[in-house]
Amino acid sequence: MIRVQQDDFDIAAEIGRIKAGRSDIGAIVTFTGTVRDQAGAVTEMMLEHYPGMTERELQRIEAEAQSRWPLQACLIVHRYGVLQPGDNIVLVITASEHRDAAFDAARFLMDYLKTTAPFWKRETGSAGSHWVEAEANDTDAVARWKKHAAE
Repeated sequence: MIRVQQDDFDIAAEIGRIKAGRSDIGAIVTFTGTVRDQAGAVTEMMLEHYPGMTERELQRIEAEAQSRWPLQACLIVHRYGVLQPGDNIVLVITASEHRDAAFDAARFLMDYLKTTAPFWKRETGSAGSHWVEAEANDTDAVARWKKHAAE
């Protein structure tokens, strides 16, 4: 399941919804990304996206994770709008019978979210505003997943 929203999310409530009525889940992995303030340099972050295109890409990424690992559940929640340091940006939850699948799927989802999801981030702070680009290690991580899929 994917959601793109302005409102914050409740991590415990999301985990509760995934676990509700289920006894086949042996591992739940969560990742929460937050707006970080690097030594007072960031006062806000603006996240923009293209509605429709964003949801399609998140659904594609989630479907790929579901096809690679035996997941009982998968959730991606990504926020947009103006966020402050400390605010939640993204939540990824993966649930599986075994921890390896849940950990690997969560890492896969985050690596792809950082590089292929159509979100644009603009940080504003003491030095002005600038657009945040994907880092080389994010691109390298996706390349490893693609190589692994081809093997």
